[in-house]
Amino acid sequence: MKKYFNLAKNNLFPICRSITGRGLVETLSLIKKEFPALKIKKIKSGTKVFDWTVPDEWNVSEAYVLDKYNKKIINFKKNNLHLIGYSIPVNKVISKKELLKKIHFLKKQPNAIPYITSYNKRLWGFCASYNQYRNIKKKYSDKDTFRVVIKSNLKKNGYLNYGELILKGKSKQEILISTYVCHPSMANNELSGPIVSMCLINYFSNLKDLKKTIRFLFIPETIGSIAYLSRNLKHLKENVIGGYNLSCIGDDRQHSCMFSQYQNSISDKSLKDAYRNLNIKNYKVYSFLKRGSDERQYNYPGVNLPISSIFRSKYGTYPEYHTSLDNFDLVTLKGISGGYKVAKEAMKIILKNIYPKSKTICEPQLGKRGLYKINLQKKDIDNLTKSYLDFAAYSDGTNSIKDISKIIGVNLRNANKIYSTLIKNKIIDS
Repeated sequence: MKKYFNLAKNNLFPICRSITGRGLVETLSLIKKEFPALKIKKIKSGTKVFDWTVPDEWNVSEAYVLDKYNKKIINFKKNNLHLIGYSIPVNKVISKKELLKKIHFLKKQPNAIPYITSYNKRLWGFCASYNQYRNIKKKYSDKDTFRVVIKSNLKKNGYLNYGELILKGKSKQEILISTYVCHPSMANNELSGPIVSMCLINYFSNLKDLKKTIRFLFIPETIGSIAYLSRNLKHLKENVIGGYNLSCIGDDRQHSCMFSQYQNSISDKSLKDAYRNLNIKNYKVYSFLKRGSDERQYNYPGVNLPISSIFRSKYGTYPEYHTSLDNFDLVTLKGISGGYKVAKEAMKIILKNIYPKSKTICEPQLGKRGLYKINLQKKDIDNLTKSYLDFAAYSDGTNSIKDISKIIGVNLRNANKIYSTLIKNKIIDS
């Protein structure tokens, strides 16, 4: 864990990432050095992906504001949050009044540089701490001018990149683990998910007996998941039985999560069990109506992948969110470890459990299999016969044997016997 934590802190954190561009490719390349099995794929700008279009590729090499003394008073190279993401190229002299209109700040957090981006509207601008803004306002006269330089470009023939790593298991059933790699220098909102994902890859790739396949994604948020789904939806719908979006999972505050859309999926049940197994009682569950990351796409109608989200402090709820204060003072090894343990335990539960699925349309005919018995005294079907039918009725691929045993009121030992009988008679599949 410490290895991946240090990789993120020392190598990944300084990179200027966005939903496209060199920063995204550099990030994926560094992860690939750790895990050569990671495949880096690309989709060309302008490609239609469902209702969206892959944007032009954005890159920036330099951005600054020069005062009359030729001093850089705002400098992208000192902190990449200083530039609004996807800013268009600029090289011109402007007035103090014009400059102040182009500087964004947080008055209530005077030492924080905000993170702002503009993917869909072509504009430019800078971000600074309120203290920095106030200093510019006081120090210079209204007659002073400033040179603004933004060396950026938007390529129509560019690409959107993402990373995919698949750990093959004995079953075609899959667990999907998704995290994003598209924000500049922020630790919890950006790098905690990739750190935990790398820890999970390291752990599960070393298991000798992997029951199910695990698919790891490193994608730009929103457009990346949409683009990925546009290429892989059929396979995912056929094989993914559960999984997690990992975001803001590295601070040392309260554990929290967001269940899938209807709060009853394999992912949801396994996550609840994970918290219980780890004796984490005071975790917070956020409503799906408060969604804001890639769980939006995975759970959307027509996609319907049962993906939950695992957090420590959920995006948008902690004061450092989308500011320069989201750094490695906030994200700690202890915090990362806590998030990792939850994700690992939930995945282990999904891997271990069997989720029976009925092979028949409507109730199976038990008589031809010698499983149908009548209780003549009650003039009704035998209890065991009823248990067979009840078990099959809840074998929809989303309930484990343990879940079904609780629903139908049969102890786990007997439920396993019923399961074996139904498997033997080709009534259900595992």
